[in-house]
Amino acid sequence: MSDAFQPPRPGAEHALLAPFIGTFRATIRLFFGPGEPQISQGTMRNTWDVDGLYLNQHFTGDPAPPPYPAFVGRGYWGYNFSTRQYEGFWIDNASSIMQSETGAVDASGKVWTMLSEFTHPTTGERIARRSVIELKDHDHHVIESWMTGPNSQELRTMQIEYRRVD
Repeated sequence: MSDAFQPPRPGAEHALLAPFIGTFRATIRLFFGPGEPQISQGTMRNTWDVDGLYLNQHFTGDPAPPPYPAFVGRGYWGYNFSTRQYEGFWIDNASSIMQSETGAVDASGKVWTMLSEFTHPTTGERIARRSVIELKDHDHHVIESWMTGPNSQELRTMQIEYRRVD
């Protein structure tokens, strides 16, 4: 029967995510306005999940001074064959937002642009976010994020540099 349902299998789109598998040390820079960014560090462990269809992200921040707990985040990233887009989902202990994003990879297969919109946890306003994930080489990648601020101006909010440790 040719119209029978066939479960998805990882494809070339998933193969582009393979360099992200492993354990990486992360240096996080948060930009809260003019001046120097707030810098912290942590570890990201990425594994395949659900028959290799999703990248499972498990982040643990290094201990922080009181009253801040060590940052903890979890995510999934994969390719949706129906929409032909990459999709990501992220939760962490810095807010109660369940963030989802969609996007595409460029022709080089090394730069993803992901877009999302969410409700700001303190102001209640809708915020647009653009994240660019660049695979520098097998052992290094960088994520940079911008949020739409007043007057529809994009403001750089975060940069994370990842360096493979295994």
